[in-house]
Amino acid sequence: MKTLIELRNFCKVNNRKFYISNDIKLAIKIKANGVYIPSTNRDLGIKSFKFDKKFKILGSAHNLKEIKIKELQNIKEIFLSPLFKSNKNPELNIYKYLNLKKRTSLQDISLGGIDHINIKKLKFINPLGFAAISFFDKKKAP
Repeated sequence: MKTLIELRNFCKVNNRKFYISNDIKLAIKIKANGVYIPSTNRDLGIKSFKFDKKFKILGSAHNLKEIKIKELQNIKEIFLSPLFKSNKNPELNIYKYLNLKKRTSLQDISLGGIDHINIKKLKFINPLGFAAISFFDKKKAP
């Protein structure tokens, strides 16, 4: 717990947001900025928690069924993935991504397979943001 508080304080001092993964009780207890709920978490009890208006609940989804579950969980921003070819799930591609985006009011964040070559394609889907490991991997950067 002490380490989490130190990390939270470090983020605050450095003007960064601090999110806890998949543990809403802990996130509220340590006054994190929010919580990330993965696609595998289908618990609808999340709605019963009381938290500050600034507290953000982020989620992830790979298909329409998972998006609808995240809507029921009161998620406000969602990682849609993988946009491009990735190791775990079949890629959505731009057309499938746009189709999913049209079917939800959630703010979308693109994730999966984004690198220096395909990042320009994000202008076609206009996401709220993007997250990428490959893009920031110094071994793969141009």
